[in-house]
Amino acid sequence: MARAAASYVCQSCGAAASKWAGRCDACGDWNTLQEEVGAAAAGESAHKTSLAATRGKGAKLNLVPLKGESAEPPRAVSGMAEFDRVTGGGLVPGSAILVGGDPGIGKSTILLQVAARIAGSDGVVYVSGEEAIEQVRLRARRLGLSESPVQLAAATNLRDILSTLEAAKPRLVVIDSIQTMWSDVLESAPGTVSQVRACSQELVRFAKRSGACVLLVGHVTKDGQIAGPRVVEHMVDTVLYFEGERGHQFRILRAVKNRFGPTDEIGVFEMTGEGLQEVANPSALFLSSREEGATGSCVFAGIEGTRPVLVEIQALVAPSPLGTPRRAVVGCDAGRLAMVLAVLETRAGLSLAGNDIYLNVAGGLRVTEPAADLAVAAALISSHLNIPVAADRVIFGEVSLSGTVRRVAQAEARLKEAAKLGFGAAIVPGAPDSGGAAQAKSDPSLTTYEVRDLHSLLDLLKGDA
Repeated sequence: MARAAASYVCQSCGAAASKWAGRCDACGDWNTLQEEVGAAAAGESAHKTSLAATRGKGAKLNLVPLKGESAEPPRAVSGMAEFDRVTGGGLVPGSAILVGGDPGIGKSTILLQVAARIAGSDGVVYVSGEEAIEQVRLRARRLGLSESPVQLAAATNLRDILSTLEAAKPRLVVIDSIQTMWSDVLESAPGTVSQVRACSQELVRFAKRSGACVLLVGHVTKDGQIAGPRVVEHMVDTVLYFEGERGHQFRILRAVKNRFGPTDEIGVFEMTGEGLQEVANPSALFLSSREEGATGSCVFAGIEGTRPVLVEIQALVAPSPLGTPRRAVVGCDAGRLAMVLAVLETRAGLSLAGNDIYLNVAGGLRVTEPAADLAVAAALISSHLNIPVAADRVIFGEVSLSGTVRRVAQAEARLKEAAKLGFGAAIVPGAPDSGGAAQAKSDPSLTTYEVRDLHSLLDLLKGDA
């Protein structure tokens, strides 16, 4: 009997090679090539056979004009306002959603809560490949969901799962997790690139064919990315990341891809003994433990998706006993911090090179937008000069390499959120091309201070002192 063809598949990008190598030529990662017997050869053979059999016999496509009427897709609303916000208003029938997050962050908890809420009107099947049925029941009992009509199954064989789903015809299916599923068509082990890709493709096909919404739980790598080939993220309609720090009770559900709603939308939850509870006003929660009068602290008015969120930016500038000072960043981009430090030294004349710099976004939120540059600069100046920033002020603006402050989007929404939470002043971009003054004056309850460059910010903070 002939030996099955073997190939070496990269577990990071899915590229196949004929022989093992220490480094993948496609993505450049080291020690990611693993042997998978018959995986690539079987797929290539089936592909050639299908093309040869159908060549010249394909049906003509039904071409339609771009202009036309299309109704909004119906949605299954879970009743959890934060979850529905992230998904764009609810779950769309026939869609596939991938949910990733660190171990123990609460992925299974939130999906069980969503499944229990929707199960009252539609059939829901929860398939666990990692836990036994009794473990899922214990979690449901702890969450107070044991009476919900959710159908449970503990299985990993994809053929058995699809046969059961075809007969049950559910409206919502939860697969926990996709890395534990395996198809007997492939000889590779569960969790490998070939298995994850093949199982995801079959489950997405089932969702499109049956009209059921499929929720897939995905493991993440040490870099925080969903494990497996990136093609899985292209297959599904929505990709959600469940973020949070183990030391904080806050959890953030973020949409990085959504074909039926806005991207970068976030939902904020609080982990309690009774499961994940929604946080209707995350700004008030993030600022609840803020200490007034402390140096190195200021409030940044940011935008997450379509929602304005106010968070506290904390900075500490301390003399360094080391030859190479430390730069520790939590919740922010380290590259943006390095840029702001360089601009402060070159354009504002502050000497920060010999100091340890610590930057933190309170509450466990991760800030990625450039509008936080001005708040980061204000926190650094406050800590370095020992000047507290007024507690009733919010700050936002982008800092350019020339030291000027540039405009940011949705300034009016940021100021409205600040006024709603009782802030009385705002430091906004005041450059001629920013339009900051016109947007800031839209809320008369706020006193606005316009800064054109970092010198203006430095003078303003010194004047307060």
